[in-house]
Amino acid sequence: MEVEDYTSKIKSLEKENRILKKKLERSEIDRSKLEAADRNKETLLKKVICDLQEYQSILEKKSNDLEQTLTNLSLMQNKLVEAEKMAALGGLVAGVAHEINTPVGTSITLASTLRDETQLLSTLIETGCLKKSLLKHYLEIATEVSCLILSNLNRAGELVQSFKQVAVDQSSSERRSFKVKEYIQEVIISILPQFKQNLCKVSISGDDTMQIYSYPGALAQVITNFINNSILHAYLPNKIGNISIYIQQESDQVIIQYRDDGSGIDPEIFGRIYDPFFTTARDKGGTGLGLHITYNLVTQKLQGSIDCESELGKGTIFTGLFWV
Repeated sequence: MEVEDYTSKIKSLEKENRILKKKLERSEIDRSKLEAADRNKETLLKKVICDLQEYQSILEKKSNDLEQTLTNLSLMQNKLVEAEKMAALGGLVAGVAHEINTPVGTSITLASTLRDETQLLSTLIETGCLKKSLLKHYLEIATEVSCLILSNLNRAGELVQSFKQVAVDQSSSERRSFKVKEYIQEVIISILPQFKQNLCKVSISGDDTMQIYSYPGALAQVITNFINNSILHAYLPNKIGNISIYIQQESDQVIIQYRDDGSGIDPEIFGRIYDPFFTTARDKGGTGLGLHITYNLVTQKLQGSIDCESELGKGTIFTGLFWV
């Protein structure tokens, strides 16, 4: 019995040994598979890391390119603003020069007339032919001519004074204190000669004493662009137009409302009026930069906001809100 028991136990142990060997073999196979999977994962991870590094380099390059592009766009925008400002200043110079030419030319003609009459009077006195009626005639002419010369020179002086201040402000970027209504009146006086062939009438109303510390050159450019935009887009040739500018102060805010009674803005293009280079009057010389520059000046330089309302056939209203 003991031999049989040992034989049975040996067979049982051999069976268990075979089972363990199979399990060991399966474990080795599983371990090999796991090691292969780990190697694949490690290879894949390395590839992913390399791809990520490559993508990071590409993104950094694109980011640098985008930053450079934004810098170039900013420089271009500044150049466009300066070009538009210089163009407006050039138009201002030409318009004022043309307008001054009239009163100065008239004054020269009147002064020449007064000189001729004075020479004639002097001759009459020397020859002893002076009569009371001739003296009276001379005095009437001298009085009338003097008044006309003074009136024309005062007009030229007003133009020069307005032009001098507005031109200095438009060519510089300095802040200073100024009375808003009075300054806008000076701007209107200096730019209207450019639009003399148009029939637009400009009126200004509001607080005469309101004074702010801001950038008058930027405000002058905004008003100039508004008027130019109205004349270019809102009115047909030989059509009388009315433009009004209203100024008021509410607490620490200044409100400037610009209104024209022109043709209004088509709703289909209303959302694009501030877009750069967008214009419906390119054939009339429109650049599409006027309102774009105006928007940037108001929101950036003057630290304000601008709102527009318009209805076809009923005109357009621009409302600017500025902090004092």
